[in-house]
Amino acid sequence: MIQKLNTALSQSSKILITTHKSPDGDAIGSSVAWYHFLKSQGKETLIVLPDEPADFLRSFLQNVDFMIYEKEEAKVDLMLSDFDLVFCLDYNAPSRVGKQMEALLDKVKCEKVMIDHHQNPVEFCEIVISRPEICSTCQLIYECIDEMDGLEFLTKSCCEAIYLGMLTDTGSFRYPSVTAKTHRILAHLLEMGVEHFKIHEAIFDVNTLDKIQLRAYAIANKFEKIPGFPIGLISMSSEELQRFNYQKGDTEGLVNVILSIEGISIALFLMEAQDGIKMSFRSKGTYFVNDFAEKNFSGGGHKYAAGGFSTDSLNVTISRFKALVDELIP
Repeated sequence: MIQKLNTALSQSSKILITTHKSPDGDAIGSSVAWYHFLKSQGKETLIVLPDEPADFLRSFLQNVDFMIYEKEEAKVDLMLSDFDLVFCLDYNAPSRVGKQMEALLDKVKCEKVMIDHHQNPVEFCEIVISRPEICSTCQLIYECIDEMDGLEFLTKSCCEAIYLGMLTDTGSFRYPSVTAKTHRILAHLLEMGVEHFKIHEAIFDVNTLDKIQLRAYAIANKFEKIPGFPIGLISMSSEELQRFNYQKGDTEGLVNVILSIEGISIALFLMEAQDGIKMSFRSKGTYFVNDFAEKNFSGGGHKYAAGGFSTDSLNVTISRFKALVDELIP
């Protein structure tokens, strides 16, 4: 597949990069890293995000050509025929970009390339580089560049973006998917000038008072342990989120706080949004959440980290989850 990727790149001059809806650190990191890698080889490149990223990720989009599809749908649609290669980064199914942008992918006439690390990829791209065993799409981006003998094209900006995704998608390098190779890559990124502490500060040290108070309220008042099971959950209604002036990204990582509580091996965070209930699952040890999320809540992801969605009310979704928890126990 790497040879096919090399051939596709050599035959392309104008390239579109896409990633999933509600882009996280790995989505932004892989998109920006690939953008800089392509630009360093003289390729005309554009990133199109389905929707706005969280504020703390926007700084990584500086000096990058990007558009937000939900804001500039008509403009992007008009440009679509100009591209001769489309990259689908950090997602394994067209539905992950949202209904609006999924229609865009259907219209694409040129070759599509998937580079992703999620399990069970859907066949919608002509070139598929899928490696679920790798801890992040950003690490996979680095490996692809290495396998194409392209490390000479790495810039500091490219390396910073790779570090961002590796940092965020591994829980600061603490998940089982982190390997010795991960750390060797990190060492190279630091040798390339990445100031890792600055990236950490940009992600984790940008809290507003509203965000801290929201999280304190959630932990103190909304945490619930399911009796007889190593399972904990927190749910937040739209009214509660509005009470603390919720901004996108304010609940990022809250599900990991649940998982850190002694006696909890499976964590669920539920948040009421305009279109339904967004769900984040985390687990550890012998407990896996990806198949459960896919089967019951229109989701999926990794063994220890998955997302889900429900069109039911918040209370009905919680009740349905509680009725199904036996499926999570091996």
